[in-house]
Amino acid sequence: MTVVAPGATIGILGGGQLGRMLALAAARMGYRCHVYCPEAGCPAAAVSARATVADYLDEAALDAFAAAVDVVTIEFENVPAAALRHLARAVPVRPGATVLEVAQDRLLEKDAVTRAGIRTTPYARVDDRGQLDRALAEVGTPAVLKTRRLGYDGKGQAAIADPADAEAAWRASGGVPAILEAQIDFRIELSVIAARGLDGTIATYVPVENRHRDHILDVTLAPAGIPDQTAAAAVEIARRLVEALDVTGMLAVEMFLTNDGGLLVNEVAPRVHNSGHWTIEACATSQFEQNIRAVCGLPLGDPTRHSNAVMQNLIGRAAEDWAAILADPAAKLHLYGKSGIRPGRKMGHVTRLFPRHRPPRV
Repeated sequence: MTVVAPGATIGILGGGQLGRMLALAAARMGYRCHVYCPEAGCPAAAVSARATVADYLDEAALDAFAAAVDVVTIEFENVPAAALRHLARAVPVRPGATVLEVAQDRLLEKDAVTRAGIRTTPYARVDDRGQLDRALAEVGTPAVLKTRRLGYDGKGQAAIADPADAEAAWRASGGVPAILEAQIDFRIELSVIAARGLDGTIATYVPVENRHRDHILDVTLAPAGIPDQTAAAAVEIARRLVEALDVTGMLAVEMFLTNDGGLLVNEVAPRVHNSGHWTIEACATSQFEQNIRAVCGLPLGDPTRHSNAVMQNLIGRAAEDWAAILADPAAKLHLYGKSGIRPGRKMGHVTRLFPRHRPPRV
């Protein structure tokens, strides 16, 4: 096992807010970070020792990047897997390209979860218009047609309430390879974040409840108000998947708690996750520090929470309320340093802590 010791340089593919918080955590541990991102002025670059601005498939830029870092990790899963494979010839890349390819394709993702013996929403492959009709006969309605690749925060999705909606949904999807998923009537949406070290050790954070607005995560409550037995089952699912997918680093597992008390996996993300931001203030080891520990081959930290928490995203103009948030002594404000406010854009988040004997409340 190769340990990357403090003082080394960690390469981060992606320059958004997740990369920014990874770089801040790494700096506290004595590491330098080098961000690789196609856009200049990205949030992570502002807090990193160095930044490369280049296309993810620019092999010359990737070679120079690999020569300048000691290990590479990712901050979002839409980096081309080919870039990770290229880098891996010269430098350790954690997580690797294989799990990234699974997470980038909703069909491969669902198939991988199913092979691990874990339930998902009912689904079917859709490669063309005729296959959509056959998938609807199999899955039923209501359902959601989702593009297999590049969808997040509700993008690339079209609802189908009735088979008569199929043509409009197919056109809305752009006619690209897709997956049809049954629309689930669920009680709450949960997520569990698991870390897996280079030695195979696994550490998990408590299951949290996620509430969305306009398909974007609005609020996370930690812990979720669910029975202990359900929480234990959710944690076990995350542990099984982080091992089955052979992840070194982090895996966020999003699940539905159905009305009958069952758990269905919706999505996975092999990286730090928006629903884990609360760990910065509320846990002995944040998800960001945990990711640095895992990819550098260090012992994993203690994921235990010392407080309950509510994390709220600051979407669009909500970030303009920073003065009022700072005036609240119970609020911990994080702004991402993004240059322009746009509707639906995550500009920051705020976390409020509660004693463990008090449930988190919005």
